[in-house]
Amino acid sequence: MASDDLSHEALFEALIFASPQPVMLEQLAHTVGLSTEEAKGILAHLEARLMRRGLRLQRHKRGGLQLVTSPKAAPYVEHLLNLEVNLRLSQASLEALSIVAYAQPVTRPQIEAIRGVNSDSVLRTLMSAGLIEEVGRAESVGRPILYGTTFEFLQQFGLKEVDDLPPLALPDEKS
Repeated sequence: MASDDLSHEALFEALIFASPQPVMLEQLAHTVGLSTEEAKGILAHLEARLMRRGLRLQRHKRGGLQLVTSPKAAPYVEHLLNLEVNLRLSQASLEALSIVAYAQPVTRPQIEAIRGVNSDSVLRTLMSAGLIEEVGRAESVGRPILYGTTFEFLQQFGLKEVDDLPPLALPDEKS
């Protein structure tokens, strides 16, 4: 189904751009009629080309792909679109968000065990801000909700993927 006028890389770029939500690698491969391995190679080339421009390919831990603007372009995009960045997170919200980011998928009881306090309100705040989301249910008693970060989280913090988070330094490690 590949176009005679467009390369597979150009088709992938168009499909990712046109999709209102993150696209899975398998969807791209199937749509263009390629194997998953061939699609991975094409995505690597697309990603390298985009890194030299104002766009980049953002990958979510669950495999979704999305085109986003470069974090270096953010102030200009905000100015052009008259966007006001007013995301202010409390210390408690930042603590819970850090736990979710580094330990995902994670349950509320696990977050509360680390923080030592009730986290219902903080989790609601982070969900309403679009920074975390429910990603499933744990296979334990009561089947508690599992939380993970969102594409919005990656965008807000200028990350390409969750693996780009800085290494977690434990209290007894020397800097």
